[in-house]
Amino acid sequence: MGPERRILAFGDSLFAGYNVAKSDSYPAKLESALRARGINARVTNAGVSGDTSAAGLQRFEFTLDSLQETPDLLILELGGNDLLRGLSPDETRRNLESMIRTAQARGIDVLLMGMRSPANMGAQFVEEFNGLYAELAEQYGTDFIPVWVESVADRPELIQDDRVHPTEAGIELLVSETLDDVVAAIPEATN
Repeated sequence: MGPERRILAFGDSLFAGYNVAKSDSYPAKLESALRARGINARVTNAGVSGDTSAAGLQRFEFTLDSLQETPDLLILELGGNDLLRGLSPDETRRNLESMIRTAQARGIDVLLMGMRSPANMGAQFVEEFNGLYAELAEQYGTDFIPVWVESVADRPELIQDDRVHPTEAGIELLVSETLDDVVAAIPEATN
């Protein structure tokens, strides 16, 4: 399978695996899918339910420092709770930008998972929030999935009763829909 590729999945409840078994979380299923593709991947789940981008930023360097080895790839998935709380898109942008810069300064490639605001947040908010992920990806040259939960967003049978979090079947679909993007984002092994 080649050299181990270390991936840090850093995010909120969408990574933590809210209301599903740890083995059914997106990072766990992603690791299995990568291994099935012949990639010797180890995906560390650093998802914390309820985290805003500010809370993620507060624990980001500690999380990186606590790992035994530097990840090859950071999958950064935050902003959904900022959105639910109506926090300023500028604040979300600053927090994500700080995490991207920190990761890149440590030699870690980044895959940014984008989100989309519902229309009822107001035209200016929607425009600012929806644009920030693509702008950050372009500015910092990161890999990018524009709206990573899009494949389950309008499929109630794949969403839990809270109408936010995907079911196990929804997570399976998210993994299959994003797998090629993740594979493309994993840097080539240097050893």
